[in-house]
Amino acid sequence: MGQFMDSLISTFSGFMNAALVTLQITIVSLIMASIIGLFVALMKLSNKKILSWIANLYIGVIRGTPLIVQIMWLYFGITQIVVLSAFWAGAIALAIHSGAYIAEIFRGAIQSIDKGQMEAAESLGMTKKQAMRRIIFPQAFKRSIPALGNQFIIGLKDSSLVAFIGITEIFNLSMSQAAATFRQLEFYTIAGIYYLVLIVIFTLITNKIEKRLDTGRV
Repeated sequence: MGQFMDSLISTFSGFMNAALVTLQITIVSLIMASIIGLFVALMKLSNKKILSWIANLYIGVIRGTPLIVQIMWLYFGITQIVVLSAFWAGAIALAIHSGAYIAEIFRGAIQSIDKGQMEAAESLGMTKKQAMRRIIFPQAFKRSIPALGNQFIIGLKDSSLVAFIGITEIFNLSMSQAAATFRQLEFYTIAGIYYLVLIVIFTLITNKIEKRLDTGRV
């Protein structure tokens, strides 16, 4: 136990820097994923079959293949076309992955709104775009908060896989420390502690937002 505490204390600075990188890539990727998810959700709900088909294909491919394969494929694919740092290539890969799941969250939330509200808005002279922006979207976003919170937590945990493309985040640092000291269990436990702390913080923030918006009532 004493050795474990010594390792925890001696690597505190390094793991805090790695935790900051983990937060940065998680936040950046989830912002991009939310934008991707919204557009894909609208494509899937579109009356144009080609847009709906593209959205279904994208979601099907992402949900049907492992994330680590997507990261490797996108990382090496992107860097052959555009010169990007491992951070940005990893963030884009994570965003494309999470975007598929967020698209389904937004689609379900939008479809859960009573169709009568759209009809009522149109009867008042609103266009469909105005009705979506002023009436449907605010309610759909409110209903999607709990599911989005869960997806954001999953996104935080998924960020550990960018360790395999050389980004020095929590898991990458734990692998390096374990390889250098041959104390694998110790350093993977330390990594788990840091992830747990970050997830607890994310959960508290999500719960606070849910209460503030009172997602139980729409």
